[in-house]
Amino acid sequence: MEQKERKAVIKAENVCKYFPVKGGIGKASGQVKAVDGVSLELYAGETYGMVGESGCGKSTLGRTLIRLLDPTSGRILLDGTDIASISKKDMRAMRQKVQMVFQDPYTSLNPRKRVGDILMEALEIHQIGTKQERMASAMQILGKVGLRPEHFYRYPHEFSGGQRQRVGLARALILNPQIIICDEPVSALDVSIQSQIINLLQELQKEGNLSYLFIAHDMSVVKYISDRIGVMYLGHLVEEAETDELFDHTLHPYTQALLSAVPDTNPHVKKERIILEGDLPSPLNPPSGCVFHTRCPKACEKCSKKTPKMQELRPGHRVACLLYED
Repeated sequence: MEQKERKAVIKAENVCKYFPVKGGIGKASGQVKAVDGVSLELYAGETYGMVGESGCGKSTLGRTLIRLLDPTSGRILLDGTDIASISKKDMRAMRQKVQMVFQDPYTSLNPRKRVGDILMEALEIHQIGTKQERMASAMQILGKVGLRPEHFYRYPHEFSGGQRQRVGLARALILNPQIIICDEPVSALDVSIQSQIINLLQELQKEGNLSYLFIAHDMSVVKYISDRIGVMYLGHLVEEAETDELFDHTLHPYTQALLSAVPDTNPHVKKERIILEGDLPSPLNPPSGCVFHTRCPKACEKCSKKTPKMQELRPGHRVACLLYED
């Protein structure tokens, strides 16, 4: 994407999300720092891939950015409006601009409602159109995601996993949003179905100039669909760059370890696997200094004392690592 075309539709500034841990007699004994000081921008019409280990805070960040979870601190600008500080009533109006596709297509749909009612419910909540207009919109959006008119009258249990995820995508699209948070939307699907959903997401993005925050574990999927990639570790954003730049010039030791685990399609190419020692620290009691220093093969003495700041080392390529300071 050209720099001049970039317009930030979501801008997160030092966003934190902490969960209190209750001790005896209901008193808080600590905080789980699920997201800790993340700053990023999502541009109009782009796909921003978010990767990292399980428990690193990816999904919590996605939910916080659209205020399904209220942030503990920080600013979240949606088209210039700080949604972190507005009332729930005002936030309800903003929800038409941003929607979410959840990971599990089996549990994200109400099993007691027909698909048509699930889709029309979003329009009813926002008081959009008459009943006939809502039905017409639901029929139209089903066709757009590759389903047939008769699917309008079926229940979720009558669909395959891939079809359910198409219904989840239709539910997100029916309000004509600008932004969709995709929380591991293909991880529960077979590989062949994954490719169908990913190609559908790209087609819909071209048609509506949609912006995606695409959360996933699979680096090959993220590489295929993303314009830029952010890498999270223990609630922190540690590296961010355009996709090709990240894969060609990996800077952070954690990102290097992640990419070393991705199999190469060429069987004659032998990659040096970087094995991280130790377990992922608890977000309840994260390490001092750089949160990655307890597992980092390149850590030095200052890494346990000083917290690295995010800095731009190459055009559009940011990293938080003390190896590149000074």
